[in-house]
Amino acid sequence: MSEIRFDGQVAIVTGAGGGLGRAHALALAARGAKVVVNDLGRAEAVVAEIRAAGGEAMASTASVSDRAAVAAMVAAVMDRWGRIDILINNAGILRDKSFAKTPPEAFEAVIDVHLRGAWTCSQAVWEIMRDQGYGRILMTTSSSGLYGNFGQANYSAAKLAQVGLMNTLAIEGEKHGIRVNALAPAATTQMTEALLPPGTAELLAPEKVSPGALFLVSGDAPTKTILTAGAGVFALARIEETPGIALGPEASPEDVAQAWNSLTAQAIDTPVRAAWAQTAKFIAMAGGGSAS
Repeated sequence: MSEIRFDGQVAIVTGAGGGLGRAHALALAARGAKVVVNDLGRAEAVVAEIRAAGGEAMASTASVSDRAAVAAMVAAVMDRWGRIDILINNAGILRDKSFAKTPPEAFEAVIDVHLRGAWTCSQAVWEIMRDQGYGRILMTTSSSGLYGNFGQANYSAAKLAQVGLMNTLAIEGEKHGIRVNALAPAATTQMTEALLPPGTAELLAPEKVSPGALFLVSGDAPTKTILTAGAGVFALARIEETPGIALGPEASPEDVAQAWNSLTAQAIDTPVRAAWAQTAKFIAMAGGGSAS
């Protein structure tokens, strides 16, 4: 297999002043990408690292949820390099508390950075990628969003919302050469170090996640895929659906209860491509037409 390279490509990595973002930025630069290091406080230090290693980089201190600041960042990148090929939505914060004790401002802050930030940055580069006929966008989801985690209701909601955003952008971007994926990392970062078991910091170094990130933004990347990664281990997470049981248009709650064991015993069916495909399946199973 040929080496994955990013020569001539321009990548924006948000939250790249440390942790996962820094690791992604350094790895992209090492493989030829020109990198925009976006971070509120430590962007210049990472830019200096990239330049010291012979790479090209520029710093941005734009807040990812500030539409005007993100637009200015994108304009500056286009003025300097004339294209944007890759966006890694990595910026994030934690405001952990149990659901009952989470104040509204802690919910809003997390949603603002993780979800609104991913939306704003993705929308800012979308037309550029569409006009180029090429683009790669990577969301950063989390096992907390996929499976839940005590004390992280706000974070979990924001992270799973990024999967929903990925799903639709992958569909809308397909004919324009834009592929959109999500990475669910397990890594020691400033955000997570207090949550991880002692002695695992080196094993869960952010650099061990970056190979998955780089593959998901490469030319041969899949689309609409969730890759989980940590400690050099990689796995796929999927949203899947069983074939289903047709109980009839007049089905009662008791009918659903009676069929429950049969439903839970079913093997997973093929993944549902989009919302309309599920509707078509239901219509076909109910005898109202074809799902094709």
